[in-house]
Amino acid sequence: MHIDIVHGLTANGPSFFKVLESAIMTPNVKGAVLMMGSMAAFTVNDALIKVAGAELPLFQMVAMRGVLATLLVFLMARHLGALHLNFPRHDKWLVAARCLAELSATFFFLTALLHMPLANVTAVLQALPLTVTLGAVLFFGEHIGWRRILAIGMGFAGMLLIVRPGPDGFSIYAIYALIAVASVTARDLITRRMSTHVPSLTVTLATSVSITVAAGVATAVTGWEPVAPGVGIMVASAAVFVLTGYLCSVMVMREGDVGFIAPFRYSRLIWALGLGWVIFGDWPDTITMLGAVLVVGAGLFTPFRERQSQPAE
Repeated sequence: MHIDIVHGLTANGPSFFKVLESAIMTPNVKGAVLMMGSMAAFTVNDALIKVAGAELPLFQMVAMRGVLATLLVFLMARHLGALHLNFPRHDKWLVAARCLAELSATFFFLTALLHMPLANVTAVLQALPLTVTLGAVLFFGEHIGWRRILAIGMGFAGMLLIVRPGPDGFSIYAIYALIAVASVTARDLITRRMSTHVPSLTVTLATSVSITVAAGVATAVTGWEPVAPGVGIMVASAAVFVLTGYLCSVMVMREGDVGFIAPFRYSRLIWALGLGWVIFGDWPDTITMLGAVLVVGAGLFTPFRERQSQPAE
């Protein structure tokens, strides 16, 4: 009897497991897994850079990471045939503007990361869906209802609790984190204006090259420190995790319903809390956690309300 059961499962194995996989790994589930994988990869990268930052100057780390990341992106783009500049001049200007925005975001975010707890910086970044929505309203004339406006206001209130603009809790590096949010918001809004003729990997390669070159030039001022093998491995690993995060984020756009998948973006905060506690011994205080809850709550409400109100708005 046991042999018959095993034989039956083996004989029907491919179809059985295919049905099982299709039942479990629906497009929405695949998208959620990819989104969480992307957030995990980006957060591990942040943690590695924060650790390596105790040994190396910021621009040296960015230049080292950028060389490897640029090489990997170039090889991938070339393999996929997604490396060309055959698109309108208008898009080329947008690519250049996006590179500048990404350069600003990289400098301000990493500077804040090296001087603030990982979870605090990550919590500030969770306001991005709100700032992008607000930017689309202000610059593109997109319409949103009063409930989403209220959610944006709640999110900004939470962000103020995190950065705490007062003499007791304020840090100048909190301003750096806010500037990073503004820079990433500008980057995403610029990306929205690009036509579909621009390959994503070409944009990524241009961004990686510009950041690497800028960081390399900056090392002429900040200097270049000897790199211990362990630190070098961390920086190289950070480059791999950045690329992994990017690949997962690209694949997310091809799976499932955006409204279902988008909330899983906030898994990044969970990773940041865990890694911050395990690696750095940091845990946010009550006010910071309250601010993070407000930001995440507002961010979760926004895609939900967008789905509910699509026919009316």
